[in-house]
Amino acid sequence: MRLRYILLGLGLILVAVCAGFLILAWQPDIERIARPDPAGFDQPLVQRGAQLAAVGNCIACHTVPGGQSFAGGLPLPTPFGTIYSTNITPDEETGIGSWSEEAFIRSMRRGVHRDGRHLYPVFPYDHFTRVSDEDNRALYAYLMTRPPVRATLPENELRFPFNIRVAIAGWKLLYFEEGPFEPDPGQDEAWNRGAYLAEGLGHCGSCHTPRNALGALDADHHYGGGEAEGWTAYAINRESPAPVPWEVDDLAFYLRHGWHQLHGVSRGPMAEVTGNLAGLPDQDIAAIAQYVKSVMGEPGAERRARGEELRAVFAPVDDSQVAAADSQASPETPVQGRGAAIYAAACASCHDGARPQPFGGLPLSLSTAVNAPNPQNIVNVTLFGLPPADGEASSVMPAFGSVLSDEEMVALLEHMRERFTNAPAWSGLPELVRRTRTGENYVRVLPTDGIERSPANVGARD
Repeated sequence: MRLRYILLGLGLILVAVCAGFLILAWQPDIERIARPDPAGFDQPLVQRGAQLAAVGNCIACHTVPGGQSFAGGLPLPTPFGTIYSTNITPDEETGIGSWSEEAFIRSMRRGVHRDGRHLYPVFPYDHFTRVSDEDNRALYAYLMTRPPVRATLPENELRFPFNIRVAIAGWKLLYFEEGPFEPDPGQDEAWNRGAYLAEGLGHCGSCHTPRNALGALDADHHYGGGEAEGWTAYAINRESPAPVPWEVDDLAFYLRHGWHQLHGVSRGPMAEVTGNLAGLPDQDIAAIAQYVKSVMGEPGAERRARGEELRAVFAPVDDSQVAAADSQASPETPVQGRGAAIYAAACASCHDGARPQPFGGLPLSLSTAVNAPNPQNIVNVTLFGLPPADGEASSVMPAFGSVLSDEEMVALLEHMRERFTNAPAWSGLPELVRRTRTGENYVRVLPTDGIERSPANVGARD
């Protein structure tokens, strides 16, 4: 009899807990509105919203290459299944045209749809919650003045129980910290501006911070390196694998132009980021660079010395040297072994040649991809190349996946690792090459100028 009452009591407690959770999880519907008249928005506000949307890289996730801007439908693979990005054009039926400013700000601040559904955190509201209401209003004005696109999107393909929306409320209880950005009074205005942009709309940590088994960011390894769309997002803290330690000016130049003489060109998802940041004011770019550099800190004495040595060897050249350089020169390249022979035949003319970045090959002693603990990025680039930008001069690299076998690819990459770094050999390289080539490891390859000017016919892969 006593056991019966105990079990009954436990059952009632469980019911009460579930009921309480559902009450907490419930979010009200915000009433639909008629689509706002684009002419009713102040033009300077719209222009500011355009710059903020560039910081947020909104177009990259909400646009299918070759499709209508912001119309959604881009597949976003996750460990839990595929989520398709939403239509954020002002179409009233399939987009956000019927959303009020209040509904838009709630989605940014709390990760809740206009109709009360919890949004999956592939939409990085854990970062966007830091955005000020003022900036959210500018974003809303910008999006509501875009051309409306009617677009019916595929259903998400998520495994049970991740396809149950209410479960996201539990995820939020565990991992989501709501609230606007709070400036650090111990830092200057530029640092705080950079932190606001990087930690808020820029959501840099979404790619550059590792995640746990439930997809939440690992707060103990902030900017410690992560993964995005089949690419490694390098650590941009004290664990950065860049052979030449980043300086503030280096970071600012890279973010502005998408390349740096001593660090190479942006690629994969980062190409979209630098492509979008091209329209940002210089002071915002400099502020982001200042903040990220502060997270990186100063390198140790040994790494600093090695970096200075590389800077001296590969010092940037002036424009006259660039014009005179011959990218097809045949440098003296030691040939010992199969990998070295492949390198001499396929790689040396660019990577050991005289033409500097962005149109020449980066000397591989400077390559973060070759020096990184994870070889995924150098595998991607070697297999799939760097497709050219659409209709303008850009960095380009041929794809060698069609001419090199898996064994030849492994031999080449092992040679590059041994010759150009002091790091230990990569483990599991043959399997990684195989999985990447066959598509078991999803990799999205994009031109170096970002998605806006990159239709499918220049090499975007799904």
